[in-house]
Amino acid sequence: MDVELAADAFELGGESYPVEPAKVPVRLDVSRTASGHALRLRLEARLSGPCMRCLTGSTFPVEVDAREVEHPSASDEELTSPYVEEGVLDLGAWAHDAMALALPQTLLCRPDCAGLCPECGVVLNDVDPATHVHESAPDPRWAKLRELQE
Repeated sequence: MDVELAADAFELGGESYPVEPAKVPVRLDVSRTASGHALRLRLEARLSGPCMRCLTGSTFPVEVDAREVEHPSASDEELTSPYVEEGVLDLGAWAHDAMALALPQTLLCRPDCAGLCPECGVVLNDVDPATHVHESAPDPRWAKLRELQE
């Protein structure tokens, strides 16, 4: 069956990453097995928010193809789904957890994101590394001697 799901935003590293579109189209397949059900969840969405290196606003695609098995009479935890309770599927919780597992470890605007300059904070993706140079700071171990010169 095809349903639409309102997905909650993700909180990662103190930043909020809302899910787009607001109503995510979800494909749910339910198959009957000998003693229960096999469930399959498929969806495609995007998260929007800052890149984790350069803080530039970006969108991050998320594709989910998750499966669960629910055999209510089974004593083995592997055969029962944590998202099914008394025959009712919590689709929102399953979709949220499946999207979290499908996310990469770091959300980057592009794979070769250079991040921010530690000296001035400029986005290094936008500047030529050959021209973006800072004067090196004096060695702090010689600070007392510099005070004597002044």
